[in-house]
Amino acid sequence: MKHSGLLPVFLWTCLGALICIPLTSCTRVAAKANTSATEAIPVRAVRAVSEDVPLEIAAVGNVEAMDSVDVKSRIAGQINRVAFTEGQSVSKGQLLFSIDREALERQTLEQQANLERDAAMELQARAVVARDAAAEKQSQSEADTARQLGALGVISGQQVSQLVTTSDTSKAALHADQAAVEAAAGSTRADRARLAETQLQLRFTNIVAPISGRAGAVVIKAGNMVRDNDTTLVTLRQLAPIYVAFGIPEQNLTEVRRLNAAGQLTVDVSTDKTNTSGSGNASSSVKGGHLVFIDNAVDATTGTIKLKAVFPNTDNTLWPGEFVNVRLRLGLETSRTVIPESSVQQGLDGKYVWLIQSGTASTVPITVSRTYRPPSGSEQAVIGSGIKSGDMVVTEGQLRLTARAPVALLNTPGAGPSISNSTPTP
Repeated sequence: MKHSGLLPVFLWTCLGALICIPLTSCTRVAAKANTSATEAIPVRAVRAVSEDVPLEIAAVGNVEAMDSVDVKSRIAGQINRVAFTEGQSVSKGQLLFSIDREALERQTLEQQANLERDAAMELQARAVVARDAAAEKQSQSEADTARQLGALGVISGQQVSQLVTTSDTSKAALHADQAAVEAAAGSTRADRARLAETQLQLRFTNIVAPISGRAGAVVIKAGNMVRDNDTTLVTLRQLAPIYVAFGIPEQNLTEVRRLNAAGQLTVDVSTDKTNTSGSGNASSSVKGGHLVFIDNAVDATTGTIKLKAVFPNTDNTLWPGEFVNVRLRLGLETSRTVIPESSVQQGLDGKYVWLIQSGTASTVPITVSRTYRPPSGSEQAVIGSGIKSGDMVVTEGQLRLTARAPVALLNTPGAGPSISNSTPTP
């Protein structure tokens, strides 16, 4: 009976222990949760800035030489000399190639001799004409006198006929001599033309630069034979000034035409160049271009229209055939609030950002007018409403944030990147 009294006490003790175990565990979990709630969440943040933002159209363009010439020989012959270096900048009229002149010089001497011979024959023919003209005049006078004497019966009719026949013969001889003079004069003119042609070909033995520009590779070396208007000897391309051709969507054509009519639109380009120091790519920006050409038709296959801008390119930064990033500036939006695009989040109710105030983070709905990418830097967003310049927004670590959660900054927030040379995303 004594043992039976101890059994209920034992059972109640075990039941109490089992009840205390989960209560203790819940207390520890709650304590741990409270501790986590007080821990600051590490994030990175920047301050929104207010700046003047260029309104631009971004495109990919191709650099084109304003003038390009394939230099060819205008005569056949052997190249004696190449008077320039490959890749050299040459001036208009500068000697590029020289072709052997010996054969043409001999031909010139022969044609000069023929000209002198034919000129002498022309002079001789003219002298004969002068002589025959005098004889014809004398015969005509005698024939006229004979007719008068015959009419008076002083001389016979036979004598009159003989003198008239002699006069007619003199006239015929004079006409023949005059034709010979014309033939001799024609031969002389032909000789002069042949001589002038050969002398012109002699000038063509010196091949000069038709434009100022940069020479490419020499295709035909010295000692080789060339034919007239056949193989390209070298290609010259004008580098300064230079064109940049690019296309824009047809939806922008009306606005571009309107603004370009009001004032010349400016164009900037940038290129990505490999940094030889091993630190990656470096961006090279070129300013000072302006729009000079709008094509007369939209490309139906792409829905774009071709435009061209001209750049001074005095330092040869732009190179024919090079692809560049083009920014066609249409205007300037003043005092716009700008933040990094990475800070903008998409929710069920639209776009929002995490705003840091008094060490805690909270969501703020915003509207974004457009995005753009500066020549160097990450994507940026132009804010329409929701935040103002100076507000601190989170750029990294948003996934761990909850409403009114305390935050710890991993960086010192400063103003966003300068956007004076920004490029909008189309």
